[in-house]
Amino acid sequence: MTTFPGSPRTLRGGFVVMDADGRAVVRTVAFQYNPETLTRTLTPRGAATDAGDQLEALRLIGPPVETLKLEIVLDATDRLEKPRQHPEVVAEGIAADLAELETMIAPASGDLVAAAALARQGTLEILPLPSPLLLLVLGANRTMPVRITEFTVTEEAFDTRLNPILARVGLGLRALSFDDLPVGSKGAELFLTAARRRERLARRRGTGLQALGLSRLP
Repeated sequence: MTTFPGSPRTLRGGFVVMDADGRAVVRTVAFQYNPETLTRTLTPRGAATDAGDQLEALRLIGPPVETLKLEIVLDATDRLEKPRQHPEVVAEGIAADLAELETMIAPASGDLVAAAALARQGTLEILPLPSPLLLLVLGANRTMPVRITEFTVTEEAFDTRLNPILARVGLGLRALSFDDLPVGSKGAELFLTAARRRERLARRRGTGLQALGLSRLP
């Protein structure tokens, strides 16, 4: 996983975990290696139409639903070559790296205990446990609020204690849009920033028909 000597320094992507209100950064999770591929699927949200409904045929009811798939590689090889600098990796392999990712989709144990205590006290309704605001960061121009919808771990190599030392984590993500987030929240603000940047980029392409070999529409 080493890079070619003299290659330009590449920014690392990762996640930023914020509190539920999006006001404070709880922690950051940087990728050890940036994903080699990123698959994005955008599903338009059109109004439901019946045959011949001329008013609704071109109407969009909201931003498209965007889903993403990527794979994260966790490899202890480089750190195991310097055992004195990384004693925790020698002792546990990449367990801490995996735990750092897994805690993004699990409620805190303290919250689980508190919810169970309320249930024992006869509380009629237990609200869903609060979850942090999760941001996917892929460079300065792509920071988006997301929710993890799929999490697959494939452990491929182990040390003599059976601690994993090489794993691939497949993630499925759903980008959160203006419709998913409270108006005025940090997540909604980031979504609008990304949407406006996309519109600015699209306007740069111009509207000339000449690019299609047409002087006017038929």
